[in-house]
Amino acid sequence: MKKKRLNLNVVLVEPNGPLNVGSIARLCSNFDVNELRIVSPKCDIFSLEAKKMALKGHRYIDNCKIFNSIEQAIFDCDLVIATCGRIDLSNDIECESPEDISKWISSFVEINNLGILFGREDRGLSNNELLFAHKILNIKTSQNYPSLNLSHAVSIILYELNKSSTNNAEKDLQVFDLASSKQIYESFKEIEEMLIKTGYLLEHTANSKISKFKKFLLKAKTSSHDINVLRGIVHQINWFLNNSKGK
Repeated sequence: MKKKRLNLNVVLVEPNGPLNVGSIARLCSNFDVNELRIVSPKCDIFSLEAKKMALKGHRYIDNCKIFNSIEQAIFDCDLVIATCGRIDLSNDIECESPEDISKWISSFVEINNLGILFGREDRGLSNNELLFAHKILNIKTSQNYPSLNLSHAVSIILYELNKSSTNNAEKDLQVFDLASSKQIYESFKEIEEMLIKTGYLLEHTANSKISKFKKFLLKAKTSSHDINVLRGIVHQINWFLNNSKGK
């Protein structure tokens, strides 16, 4: 079967171990990753020990792109998958297996840019950061010791994605019809602001309720046009709320 190139971008958020960065650069070379992107690194990613660990993958370190925020790092990604190994997640956050995520990705006719978000070695991604993703991926491990080394997690996920990156006979989705992760995230922030103003949401519980709404939008396979219509409505309501004070 013909391989389908995913144009996959590995995005590391605040890595603090140069050896991990080097190992991941080597994995990027193993699995023909498009780019290695790093958000606010907490170590010297260009160090000699990182490049030694990378071996022939050192070009991913030499050419890696550094960003100040996740939003900047995924700005051009059609699809974004976040990885999560935390055990303190609320029931509102739904995780899927690497196999299920791979099947979902393979259902798209074309993917211009796919971003895979990997969190910090010590605490992963926050609930707010998980909102950037279309789907959240979790690798099942022993309950006695569930935490995986960052580079090990990257290797498992890249393997699963590479294994399933073949053209299927039936394709029913066009990736460019879907709203981007950035569009959806920005919409959530505007909706949250509006609902707090109206009193429907309280600031300390807003994240939990907004995540439920996000799940609804993603399951509906919301298009860019749909998001633009929704944002137009929200903008008008926010304008009305801001200009009706004191009347």
